[in-house]
Amino acid sequence: MYDFLHKALADKTEGVDFKCFDLTHCLFIAFFVSAAILLCLYLKNKSEEQRKKTANTVVSIAFFSYVAELFLMPFAYEQINIDKLPFHICTAMCVMCFCSRYNRFLSKFRLQFAMLGFLSNLTYLIYPAGMMWLNIHPMSYRVVQTLIFHGVMMMYGLLVLVYESEDFAWSRIYKDLIVIVSMTLWARFGNLLYNHGEQFYNWFFVVEDPFGAFPKEQAPYIMPFLNPAIFFAVELIAYWIIAKVFAARKRKQPVNV
Repeated sequence: MYDFLHKALADKTEGVDFKCFDLTHCLFIAFFVSAAILLCLYLKNKSEEQRKKTANTVVSIAFFSYVAELFLMPFAYEQINIDKLPFHICTAMCVMCFCSRYNRFLSKFRLQFAMLGFLSNLTYLIYPAGMMWLNIHPMSYRVVQTLIFHGVMMMYGLLVLVYESEDFAWSRIYKDLIVIVSMTLWARFGNLLYNHGEQFYNWFFVVEDPFGAFPKEQAPYIMPFLNPAIFFAVELIAYWIIAKVFAARKRKQPVNV
């Protein structure tokens, strides 16, 4: 059984390598973006209950695929890949988005988790930098699983932003700040916990600048503030767009006389 699963899930190194914006990557982007838009359009005239059931189903698919991946790691990579623990923003938001559907306290931050999850997973789906450095075939399990996971999470985030952000108000923007700061502290905790010797992780980019703009000695003091500030600014822009869209919707609604 082990040999069968290892052969099926191990990285394929023969043939072409996965490259950013190659045919396979572009097809994945096109598929999930189209699927997300079509799903939103399909739910346009559905009931609120149906929309919530659909969102629950989509985030459950992402969550259980992530849990399954943790068990399949030894077959696929012959080891537990610590980097895939939920300290990355994408994996952490997957867990929090799922839990926020069923936990009363976390449900208060459902929109904020979905927003951060949507932005982070869409970014990685478009630019999967970690996959490009592996030099493996585009149809390797590692590539396919990673792109599907981020694509499904992006779909969930969009569903929530489109159909569950009716209660958005600028007065509650502090919730986004709480979530981003908590994510930063959580990622910092993971880095402190697992970084030792030659083992290095840079969860949420709070240890090292991924673009090399800052010296390695200075980055740990800059990135824990700069990276959350950038995400918060992008969220503000996204919320501004949402506010504009909902304002336009209200203007189009017929007035009852």
